[in-house]
Amino acid sequence: MVEEGVAAGNPHARAKIKTLSELAAFAEDERAAGRRVVLAHGAFDLLHLGHVRYLEEAKLQGDTLFVTVTADRFVNKGPSRPVFTDLLRAEMLGALGCVAGVAVNNAPTAVNVIEAVKPDVYVKGIEYKDAAQDVTGKILEEQDAVESYGGRIHFTDDITFSSSSLINQHIDVGDPKLRAYLDSARQRSFFTKLPELLERIGDLRVLLVGETIIDEYNYVSPLGKPPKEFVLATHYRGREVFAGGVVAAANHVANFCKEVEIFTSFGEHDSHEQLVRDSLRPNVKLWAVHRPDAPTLRKVRYVESDFMRKLFEVYVMDDSPLPLALEERFEEEIAQRAKDFDVVIVTDFGHGLLSRRIRHALLEHSPFVAVNAQSNSANQGYNLINKYPRADYICIDAPEARLAVADKDADLADVASQLLHAKMDINRLILTHGRNGCVTYDKQQGTNRVPAFSTRIVDTMGAGDAFLAVTAPLAAVAEDMEMVGFIGNVVGSIKIGIVGHRQAVDKVSVLKYIQTLLK
Repeated sequence: MVEEGVAAGNPHARAKIKTLSELAAFAEDERAAGRRVVLAHGAFDLLHLGHVRYLEEAKLQGDTLFVTVTADRFVNKGPSRPVFTDLLRAEMLGALGCVAGVAVNNAPTAVNVIEAVKPDVYVKGIEYKDAAQDVTGKILEEQDAVESYGGRIHFTDDITFSSSSLINQHIDVGDPKLRAYLDSARQRSFFTKLPELLERIGDLRVLLVGETIIDEYNYVSPLGKPPKEFVLATHYRGREVFAGGVVAAANHVANFCKEVEIFTSFGEHDSHEQLVRDSLRPNVKLWAVHRPDAPTLRKVRYVESDFMRKLFEVYVMDDSPLPLALEERFEEEIAQRAKDFDVVIVTDFGHGLLSRRIRHALLEHSPFVAVNAQSNSANQGYNLINKYPRADYICIDAPEARLAVADKDADLADVASQLLHAKMDINRLILTHGRNGCVTYDKQQGTNRVPAFSTRIVDTMGAGDAFLAVTAPLAAVAEDMEMVGFIGNVVGSIKIGIVGHRQAVDKVSVLKYIQTLLK
């Protein structure tokens, strides 16, 4: 199906758009005819003079120039990006006389394109010549790929512009309040300070404590109501099973910190333990107790497959407290080992693991404790954050905070700075607020509001856990909680674009997102 807006475009330009396999075959024909093939790759979200000169210079490196564009889902360039879809970006490039063929690349790097097309010359802009300045690290992988078969990489040296800078400065693609906030952040040197803050947590040792949750997605297509039943009939399309809960949170923070460990529990039957262990990042260790006569907590969701809308869910669980012997063993492990970590993150989903004794041990033995107490359909009203008398850092969402203080109308800044303090001793706090961003609080600095950077939602599951996991070590070292909230909103923006726990939020994506926002 041709995308709306493409059909009315330039037929000559559209004729140049190929699949990757077609582009590879085209390249083979060109080489067979004795012509040298050149490849350029990028997002090309806003075609400008810098791009034109870059591509014209690329063409001079050989006889036939091919260009590939990054598919929409791999463009991590901040809110409302890409401005143009991949097919429209491909058509814009096809309209250039120096370009012989264009393809959309459904991968995060150009390595697969290089391996398929095998260009004699792979061309990048001068900004990639210093590999140390490429936060993605992709340029070295791409250079290795092109040199592996005898090709070479060429860096252009002409006038350059940044599409992101031009869009940020001259095109109104965001909310005016967001644009004003980002202008303020630029003036306060967030562009350099935020990456520096992320570097400071690289050597930290982090412990995460909480329930393992198996998140199962059953994808279905609605069929309609059966004539004799009052139910919705659906057509089964497929299934994915993810390691969630504390495990997903650990995988997020493991992309930012050196050593990560999990204290958790499994059920003795339907444990899914191998799935969990296979999903762990290489720098994540796991210690667990096993509940007798119980399954590992599993949340089964039925999801409309076309638009990722959840229809209903089923909990498979035993949420009773741990047996006394296991509780004592868990408490002892915390007492012996929590002090060895720089940051302890408590992901309290309210399903029976974190008893009063275990919570007390965490607060007593953790050098820096960060806590989230989640409200969900199984514990509504019973798992409030104020069951923890104190915390070095708390990260919860606005409804959870309002439940804890029994006030649905107060300004969220007052909830953060005043009402929660009547319930517990808090040093630092972030209240997340969905499309409204977040409110940060510090005893010395007071409150700040950080707007949301993206409202394009694929799946909200786990966004709060990702926010907590990455901001907790930042809150342990940062002087400015507003910067922690900024990074947290970036993490949340990336996570809501990921289905389930298909992948963890990584440091490179966060750095790239920050750069794009603040150019």
